[in-house]
Amino acid sequence: MTDAAAIVRDALARHPIIDGHNDWPWALREQRDGALDGLDGDQSAHFHTDVPRLGKGGVGGQFWSVYVEDRGAGAEHVRETLEQIDVVQRLATRYPQHFALARTADDVEAARRSGKVASFLGAEGSHQLDGSLAVLQQYARLGVRYLTLTHWRTSEFADSATDDPRHGGLSDLGRQLVRELNRLGMLVDLSHVAETTMRDALDEASAPVIFSHSSCRAVTDHVRNVPDDVLQRMPENGGVVMITFVPQFVSNDYREWLAAGREGVKPRVTVADVADHVEHARAVAGVDHIGLGGDFDGTPDMPVGLESVAGYPALLEELARRGWSADDLAALAGGNTLRVLRATDVAFEASRV
Repeated sequence: MTDAAAIVRDALARHPIIDGHNDWPWALREQRDGALDGLDGDQSAHFHTDVPRLGKGGVGGQFWSVYVEDRGAGAEHVRETLEQIDVVQRLATRYPQHFALARTADDVEAARRSGKVASFLGAEGSHQLDGSLAVLQQYARLGVRYLTLTHWRTSEFADSATDDPRHGGLSDLGRQLVRELNRLGMLVDLSHVAETTMRDALDEASAPVIFSHSSCRAVTDHVRNVPDDVLQRMPENGGVVMITFVPQFVSNDYREWLAAGREGVKPRVTVADVADHVEHARAVAGVDHIGLGGDFDGTPDMPVGLESVAGYPALLEELARRGWSADDLAALAGGNTLRVLRATDVAFEASRV
């Protein structure tokens, strides 16, 4: 029988990991006021992410979340978003041997040739626009490559999965937002949104969408996960669902334990639980429409074996033991995300003009 580790090495040689969502910039803001000292050394006592573990994990591309908390603060959210963009830009400037700012699929390839992590920006919630599509256009010029339509709260644009609905999905302004994102070549990210918003966005979109960090509702019944009827629409749209590792999204036992106020022994969540979601997404959406979005540094717990960004090979090896080929693992790791980038690169580069 072919060695699983050898299959994974083959897969990552074809396509390194391109992860859809990492909250390290927010963790740096919260814990260190954006200070960047020592991140090229062991930071395991503080973060899920650091330079050495990115290397061990085979990460060649990362969408860094330039998230800011939705406090209903209006224009202040825009200022804070600019500060978070600055964190990522400074990270690349401070460690140029490890990180390269990226906008396009070609930038991923260039970073790979130089042994760097291609560093993309993703804004997590339309509250970061303060209601203005002009702000969105300026984010595009700064290199923000995707916008999550909502975060935890419903906005004037769209209903969130974790808040009371106001629009029955997208509002009229939300439909305009999706069209503008498509025009700018920015990816429409449907993580965090209500099912109705997912369906409305797929109806409206003229370009591939992503779910930057969501798993499968049929496997774990959490509102943040993607129902099968939406997964079934991904081939027609051309988009990618990036499976996340957040314990309550991948384990019903953990979800129920958390909902009950953390009473009793915390359930054990493992790499195998995440692999179950990856396999379900492949079965329903197809192997060309799945990716990975760990949400490292965005939640305190992670599954056993996926405690940090060094853990991606463990997940790929679990899938290899289940019969996945190097070709399919390469598509999951980064090939599918690279395809979506290429499909929208021309429009995104034109938005700089």
